[in-house]
Amino acid sequence: MNTLNLLGFAAGACTTAAFIPQVWQVWTTRSAKDISLGMYLVFVTGVMLWLVYGLFTKELPLIIANAITLALAGAVLAMKLYFERK
Repeated sequence: MNTLNLLGFAAGACTTAAFIPQVWQVWTTRSAKDISLGMYLVFVTGVMLWLVYGLFTKELPLIIANAITLALAGAVLAMKLYFERK
């Protein structure tokens, strides 16, 4: 593994881990009223596009980080939509 890939993995770990507190907060409070639906729709779309880009370029740091971020941000988006219907 080269230095550039290590940098990519470190960056991906930081940006991905940043979503864990948000997912936990929304899950434990069962509230996402202060979460911007528009922001999460655009963000999830962007992350999905980065994941596709990573798959096409075969860049493992992009693939792993964006797959996990997509799952976490997607979970927040899904909870936002679910909790607002209640």
